[in-house]
Amino acid sequence: MSRRQFLKNAAAALASLSLPLPALLLSDTTAARGLRRLGQPRPFDYAWLKGRARTLAMAPYQGSGSRLPAAVAGLSWDQYQAIRYRDGYALWADDDGGRFQVRFFHLGLYFKSPVHIYELADGQAQELAYDPEAFDYGNSGLKGAGLPSDLGFAGFRLTPNDSDRDFAAFLGASYFRAVGRDGQFGLSARGLAIDCGMDRPEEFPNFVAFWLERPAAGSETVVVYALLDSPSIAGAYRFVITPGEPLVMDVDCALYPRKSIERLGIAPCTSMYQYGENDRRMAWDWRPEIHDSDGLSMHTGSDEWIWRPLSNPERLRFNMFLDENPRGFGLLQRDRNFDHYQDDGVYYEKRPSLWVEPKHGWGRGSVQLVEIPTVDETFDNIVAFWNPEEKPQAGQELLFGYRLFWGAQPPAQPPLAKCVATRTGLGGAIGKKREYFSWRFAVDFAGGALASLGDGVKVEPVLSLSRGSAEIVSAWALREIQGYRAMFDVVPPDDSTDQIDIRLFLRSGERTLTETWLYQWNPPPPSQRILY
Repeated sequence: MSRRQFLKNAAAALASLSLPLPALLLSDTTAARGLRRLGQPRPFDYAWLKGRARTLAMAPYQGSGSRLPAAVAGLSWDQYQAIRYRDGYALWADDDGGRFQVRFFHLGLYFKSPVHIYELADGQAQELAYDPEAFDYGNSGLKGAGLPSDLGFAGFRLTPNDSDRDFAAFLGASYFRAVGRDGQFGLSARGLAIDCGMDRPEEFPNFVAFWLERPAAGSETVVVYALLDSPSIAGAYRFVITPGEPLVMDVDCALYPRKSIERLGIAPCTSMYQYGENDRRMAWDWRPEIHDSDGLSMHTGSDEWIWRPLSNPERLRFNMFLDENPRGFGLLQRDRNFDHYQDDGVYYEKRPSLWVEPKHGWGRGSVQLVEIPTVDETFDNIVAFWNPEEKPQAGQELLFGYRLFWGAQPPAQPPLAKCVATRTGLGGAIGKKREYFSWRFAVDFAGGALASLGDGVKVEPVLSLSRGSAEIVSAWALREIQGYRAMFDVVPPDDSTDQIDIRLFLRSGERTLTETWLYQWNPPPPSQRILY
């Protein structure tokens, strides 16, 4: 399931609106500069959008009936990348005192169904018209003069008024992404996930229309509204986006199921993990590590901090972490050392982390993690989301509010020491003949109170396994990181490859010193248990 295939599948199923929105007739007026407007301005607010989504969910789902010209539909990756939006047509470029601009994505490649895009000002919404003159087609092979005037847009990106560097972009299905101060894109978010990681094809809901609210002069935020639609559900979204470090998206959504949904994913985070220090199954590249995120962090409703390193499994792996009223979770890129990646092209050490913080109690449910096998870095193979315990039913209204933080560090930090590295390899004692197979784990913790512990303080690892046994369990101070290293071997109980769940934290007496480290390990088959 590649990043590009995700978007390709989602775009192919992009829904057209089955309910009328503001009229699509050209108005007689045009903007002094930029895109034409369609129809007449119509009143708009979030309450109207929620009503529209509710009404949409009461009607049968209708797929998109639009068809692209053959030349647009047949664009290759390089041809599509050659298309550029002209600065003179940027939305809000002429706003006096404005801090933001909007540029639009062309249709083509994996993005084959148009989304309706409206400008919202003074409570009035008016649709923006596609104009071939707004694009520089470069070496794409397209000629603007030969394209239909009502072709439409694929999505949009937000930039500061003094730069053409995106700080957020919405493109394909319900995907969007953003950056913090480092300005390096990485993982993505989605509006919603449906039946992700199950034994049937995943359903990709789509944002089918956007409303972009013109910011007031000097405003530091951009407000975006979106209408979501899919065979199972419709929804209304409101994003209040504030660039910075971290970039913050304040999100409210109202969801209206058309039918019962078995696995609903709220605030999905989508990332890539090929290999790293703990999992080198696909480490065939010259670079030491390749990943957009290296772990799932969770702050539970009971105030426990959990760290789960990511992996690239041989088969799809699904994990469920039960919780009630979670305080936050996210996919993080904790390792921010260039030397650990050696990639001077895409700079994995600068990839943003994404932290989800509920604005109110979400009740009972679980953070769910899906890890999909991948052969290289072009595949998005990691998804994490919140799944409510109660399954959505047709006719319900589901309300969720949360904040998304994009940046080097999440705003919520554990007061305890954090896991900073996980390494694995063949177990056993060096220099002694191995009589049986075991697997070594070395887990480093730093921060919190570890650096200030006196030499006489006893620190012990608290380790539990779901299967098998542990050997050589120990922990000692590691001055190089001003922390501690815990080390142990896991001995499988039999010849099976069944998963072994591992749980670890460090304590001194009754005092917990570290967050909880979780790991899932599948022993290799007997034929691969080489003792050397």
